[in-house]
Amino acid sequence: MGLFRKIFGSYSDRQIKKIKKIADEIEALAPKYAAMSNEELSQVTVELKVRLKEGETLDDILCDAFAAVREADDRVLGKRPFYVQLLGGIILHQGRIAEMKTGEGKTLVATMPAYLNALTGEGVHVVTVNDYLARRDSEEMGRVYAFMGLSTGLVVHGISAEEKKQAYAADITYGTNNEFGFDYLRDNMVVYKKDMVQRGHAFAIVDEVDSILIDEARTPLIISGAGQKSTDLYDRTNELVRRMTKLVRKEVDNKESTDEVDADYLVDEKARNAILTPKGAKRAEEFFGIENLNDPENATIAHHVKQAIHAYGVMKLDVDYVVNENGVMIVDSFTGRIMPGRRYSNGLHQAIEAKEGVQVQKENRTLATITFQNYFRMYHKLSGMTGTALTEETEFREIYSLDVVEVPTNRPMIRIDQNDVVYKNLNGKYDAIIAQIKECHQKGQPVLVGTVSVDKSEELSARLKKHGIPHNVLNAKHHEREAEIVAQAGKYGAVTISTNMAGRGTDIMLGGNSEFMAKNEMRKQGISEDLIVMATGTADIDDDEIREARLTFQKLNEHFKKQIAPEAQRVREAGGLYILGTERHESRRIDNQLRGRSGASGRSGRIPLFPLP
Repeated sequence: MGLFRKIFGSYSDRQIKKIKKIADEIEALAPKYAAMSNEELSQVTVELKVRLKEGETLDDILCDAFAAVREADDRVLGKRPFYVQLLGGIILHQGRIAEMKTGEGKTLVATMPAYLNALTGEGVHVVTVNDYLARRDSEEMGRVYAFMGLSTGLVVHGISAEEKKQAYAADITYGTNNEFGFDYLRDNMVVYKKDMVQRGHAFAIVDEVDSILIDEARTPLIISGAGQKSTDLYDRTNELVRRMTKLVRKEVDNKESTDEVDADYLVDEKARNAILTPKGAKRAEEFFGIENLNDPENATIAHHVKQAIHAYGVMKLDVDYVVNENGVMIVDSFTGRIMPGRRYSNGLHQAIEAKEGVQVQKENRTLATITFQNYFRMYHKLSGMTGTALTEETEFREIYSLDVVEVPTNRPMIRIDQNDVVYKNLNGKYDAIIAQIKECHQKGQPVLVGTVSVDKSEELSARLKKHGIPHNVLNAKHHEREAEIVAQAGKYGAVTISTNMAGRGTDIMLGGNSEFMAKNEMRKQGISEDLIVMATGTADIDDDEIREARLTFQKLNEHFKKQIAPEAQRVREAGGLYILGTERHESRRIDNQLRGRSGASGRSGRIPLFPLP
């Protein structure tokens, strides 16, 4: 196999060789489109649509469409897709998965296949993993589409049905996997067709495709309706279980009897399960005044006890969920973000609410449900991009009929990856982490510290405070400051502690982010948030107020770019962005995403990993 690969190349090598012929044709068209005026370039959209109506296919107009939008990217954003990004865009158009290393500009890559496929008028969905990325990408890339005469829509949590309908009617629609899935379910529950918001599933580009189509493939999206009123049984059961004793084990042998266990319930950490022992069952029978907990007439009580011991034994505060002014909020284990509107089923959420002393909400009944796997298989053409897909190549082929093509990097990777370091105990590990952060901080090297949960990030933050090290914390509790924290994580001497929220889709710029600083300065000048969004988004450029605000933004952005340049150089001289992983995540892809925050596009950095002892 090794000799065959050496002679003939890998599957990706052979596919890239074929695709390069198309990319060379696009390159050859560059002078033609560079010579066009802005008006001539935007008029290309009309010409390409005419060619489609006259019988040409998308493949026939691909080279012209890619060359035109590449020139638009350069003029509008100041970012010109590299040759390797052309390869990635072609792969996406072909309905395949492009594996592109982190920092290779996947967001920009999507503009080319999205523009090309939008010319059919059937709509293109660009799917991201969270609202922050969907909003950011729709605003930034939407400027390119607007320049080329196409409309952009944004679908995020909290907007009205009418706003969603308009967003789906746009040529290119950005949104999260959750919103696309839930909108499909809601459309299947409406009485009249006119009330549906989606208009079909023609083509989807899924960002972080491995996270959405593999990690969360079987995650059910559930729309619930109000069920029966929650009984006081949750509070009574909570009163019982709160005083019960538990025995926690790494793994429980299924053949082992629980008769001799000296605890009321047994927790199996590996299986994430809680088992009531005979001792615990007897205690429950005495508490509720019943003879046998397992009798059919006591099934409701038994179910409440089972969910309560699961809430106490398995579900952890600041790991699986957080408690805020909105009550108990689930934390997505893959992204580290809060999942608004999502609740655990079968009474588990109510059991956690009783445990945490917040108001127990009504029980729900399921009205509609679908998994991400089934939803995304409805698209006529599906594609995706990520930095880590080859590890799941077999699953992509078998489940979605998608093949994975690895795209070469634009520049050689200059990041230094160090081996894991293992410590005998937790304190020893924390001492080493803090010593490393101190060393980097003293020489001005920015540090991004990756943690696996909210409580671990808070614990490390508390220890850093004792040592007087200034830092920012990014987790599900501080998510509203995400853009600000990420934008400044590459500044000279910055220390940022984060859960896997900072692992996907965020580009940490050395020295700081000029665009974020420009927007902040506009806020200080009294420019409204709505006007800032329009000025930096896809608003009509003929509006005087927006044009003036856009001019202000451009001037400020250039000013801060010049200001940042010397600091960025100081950061490079200090060693670039230092990524410090405090322990391994359950998925190795999350580790790879974290390490990918450094060394992106040839940027320097060092990556040590400190797993748990």
